[in-house]
Amino acid sequence: MKTILINGSPNKNGNTVELTKKHFGDFETLHLVDYKIYSYGQNFEDDQFDEVIDAMSHADTIIIGSPLYWYSMSGAVRNLLDRFYMHVDENLLKGKDMYFVFQGYAPTQSQLEAGDYTMNRFAKLYGMNYKGMVTK
Repeated sequence: MKTILINGSPNKNGNTVELTKKHFGDFETLHLVDYKIYSYGQNFEDDQFDEVIDAMSHADTIIIGSPLYWYSMSGAVRNLLDRFYMHVDENLLKGKDMYFVFQGYAPTQSQLEAGDYTMNRFAKLYGMNYKGMVTK
């Protein structure tokens, strides 16, 4: 069974990865900062969005991790989710388990609820089994 962390933090060995290790043990990590993923609607030859989607499609369990920035998930994770729209087949990730690791200094209840809501809706749109949010 293959588990992959899609790390939305610019810090490759930071709190997001550490929290994920604490709860999930062994997994492969894909750091979004290592990939060129352009904004929705842009089309450039060196875009690597499809590489990230390919890695996700080969995993049984997908963990999306993000630090809390400006009261929400990181821009890298938000951009990844936005890019799915009208590009990724809704059945590609169907049946996979998905978790959201969301950490930051003293997030409010409404921030946690907004992150959980977004990831739950995202998982449902693509047929994944949302297993919930892990927070610090």
